[in-house]
Amino acid sequence: MNIYKKYCPNIFVMESEEDYNRGDVVEIETRYGKVNEVIIFNKLFEREGKKYYSQIRDDGFNMQERAKLKSAKYDTWSNSAANKADQAYQASNKHSEFLSLGEPIKVGHHSEKRHRKMFEDANRNMYKSVELSNKADSHAAKSAYWQSRENDINLSMPESIDFYANKLEQVKEVHLFLKNNPDKRPHSYSLTYAKKDINVAQKNYNTALKLWGE
Repeated sequence: MNIYKKYCPNIFVMESEEDYNRGDVVEIETRYGKVNEVIIFNKLFEREGKKYYSQIRDDGFNMQERAKLKSAKYDTWSNSAANKADQAYQASNKHSEFLSLGEPIKVGHHSEKRHRKMFEDANRNMYKSVELSNKADSHAAKSAYWQSRENDINLSMPESIDFYANKLEQVKEVHLFLKNNPDKRPHSYSLTYAKKDINVAQKNYNTALKLWGE
């Protein structure tokens, strides 16, 4: 059975014993036993009788779709926690009218147990409300983070060829400008960092071509 193998950060390729061509649609099994249909792009290398291919999901599911699902999931959890926090807050105020009177607990009186329970319930529900409110905020922050990544492009996508080609041109322009204008460099290592950006962008572009280029 064809399986996934990690190729580089964020990239999983298909390991197979079979020969495939670009455009073939084949099945691949995840480590959890789920089977996906993928579209073959390039044969990357062969080792010990195993062939390794770049591939994408046939159903279009990719990193961007994953980000959308995670954003929606955390948004749902945030709304649920916020609703529960509100319910707990309302419950904490159930006896607020009576408790606001400052009536002391009458020890030994038949009302003592009920009076103490009012305080306990109010405190418990208020703490619960705060806890759930904090949880709602945490989920909302995660939802916002994943929403910000819904248009990200990385090496797991064929679109990364154009993305990194443009990125490479941009960093080259920055490097050339700093090289020709020493007085515009923010600090003494600016040119070094700009050259490093070129090296990273070039490496990513080369990897994108290997994975997805014809």
